[in-house]
Amino acid sequence: MTSKISILAIDLAKGSFQVCAVGCDGTVLYNRALSRNRLATLLGEQPACVVAMEACATSHHWGRMAQSHGHEVRLVPAAYVKPFVKRQKNDRADAEAIAEAAMRPTMRFVAVKSAETQGRAVAFRTHQCLVRQRTQLINALRGHLAEFGLVAPKGPASLKLLENALADESSDLPDPVREMGAVYLEQIARLTDVIERLANELEDASKTDCELRRLCTIPGIGPVTAGAVAAFAPDLDTFDSGRNFAAWLGLVPRQRSTGGKARLGAVSKMGQTDIRRLLIVGAMSVIRWVVRKGGSSNRWLAALVARKPRMVAAVALANKMARMIWAMTTKQEDYRMA
Repeated sequence: MTSKISILAIDLAKGSFQVCAVGCDGTVLYNRALSRNRLATLLGEQPACVVAMEACATSHHWGRMAQSHGHEVRLVPAAYVKPFVKRQKNDRADAEAIAEAAMRPTMRFVAVKSAETQGRAVAFRTHQCLVRQRTQLINALRGHLAEFGLVAPKGPASLKLLENALADESSDLPDPVREMGAVYLEQIARLTDVIERLANELEDASKTDCELRRLCTIPGIGPVTAGAVAAFAPDLDTFDSGRNFAAWLGLVPRQRSTGGKARLGAVSKMGQTDIRRLLIVGAMSVIRWVVRKGGSSNRWLAALVARKPRMVAAVALANKMARMIWAMTTKQEDYRMA
């Protein structure tokens, strides 16, 4: 029976995996649950076929394993699988829906990421996670000391004020507050050391890698944003145009078009959140510089800032930056001011 299987649709989980085997004529040959070890054995023994899964947690690991055994891997976005679920939601229905979605001729699939690419993503998200943790600790310390009349502005730059306030012996801070404040400062210092080391590694990579160095020449894009593009974006040659890449990031208007009338709304936000957020942050820094200087040599940007609110202009500039990234990467060209 295994030789007749055309598609193996797998509903991924931690320990129990639902596998739906579909024949060449589209009939379901079996739909049963397998353990992790039995699934690995099945992928090794099954003759080459299509292995379909939802693009979710651990899907790239199983995709690489299936590819190593000669299978064709199709990762279907979860939003595209949902319309094919019949009635009740359970593992059997999900596996069958994955098989149905994978057979659609116009379905879009997610490219399987290599282990190296996922390693970059882990390093990037670790950096972002530690930055959030440091911000949380600083805000907690600010809040505790504010109860005793010691107020400091937001951000790591004001940390020295809190440190001096805790070290001031003339203040009437209780000893337990000073002790807990020292604990906060110690944890913040440890996180800062790791954050700076990871940031330096990203900057060093942007200097040695020609692709990252090229992206850093775009105004508003630095080593962190360039590293995020390298970590999270698939091969940009898979996108037909820069607009498709911007749409993948969620930087294009949401459509409500019908009857030949184009109706565009706010940006869809349906895409890669890490790159989109960094592009908008970088665009805001460019716009603040333009406002501070009172103009820009880029006539398009100057006119945009003059007639639109800053956030609207930032999203529009981020959209254009995404298109620049696609053009520069696919055409191997350097940045040129439009």
